[in-house]
Amino acid sequence: MSVMTEKTVRELAVENPASTLIFERLHIDYCCGGNRTLEEACRAAGASLDTVVRALETAAPLPAADRDWKTEPLAELVAHIRQTHHVYTREALARITQLLDKVCSVHGARHPELAGIQTTFGALAQELSMHLMKEEMMLFPYIVRMEESVLAGDPVLPAAFGTVRNPVAMMMREHDGAGEDLRDIRAATNGYTAPADGCITYQTLYRALAEFEADLHQHIHLENNILFPRALDMEK
Repeated sequence: MSVMTEKTVRELAVENPASTLIFERLHIDYCCGGNRTLEEACRAAGASLDTVVRALETAAPLPAADRDWKTEPLAELVAHIRQTHHVYTREALARITQLLDKVCSVHGARHPELAGIQTTFGALAQELSMHLMKEEMMLFPYIVRMEESVLAGDPVLPAAFGTVRNPVAMMMREHDGAGEDLRDIRAATNGYTAPADGCITYQTLYRALAEFEADLHQHIHLENNILFPRALDMEK
């Protein structure tokens, strides 16, 4: 058990993608807080270390169809992130914004916490929209070109931003900010539990927020724990 508990959550998530399902269920931060040891992460989440270790030891692997992003070409991983998570994020931001507008207009007077949720999510939506654009226009194309040069044995053309560490550090700081916003929203929604007088739209909003959080965690995990470290190693 000691070997597992001393590993970082990031290492466990990369070694076995199925572990992220356990971390998600127990609200253990494996994306932005992935550098913590499992023991530290469990303590922060208020989760039983023994229970988590047993769950990890018996976790069934994900279907073989799931690709091993530790070894796939970086260009393929970038394409997956863009086509899967970036597309979903943009669609979810628009949908949840509309749901929030509707729920706030109907239930806002009885549930003042909705105003804070709407403000936080609005800021998050604006920041994420710019974040996705910066990745797609600056960082991702450079990573793909760098990989092409390395595979061809050609010199890597210098980037306008110097080392790839610079945009990676910026993206990770923005990931941290998004994670904080999500934690605030989760707390304000009582863990995405709609109130007793919540209508179908209210319940749909909270389900959509929970799904959005889970997807963003996977999204950030792929970038923070796999894409960025591999890109940094390749640049060396």
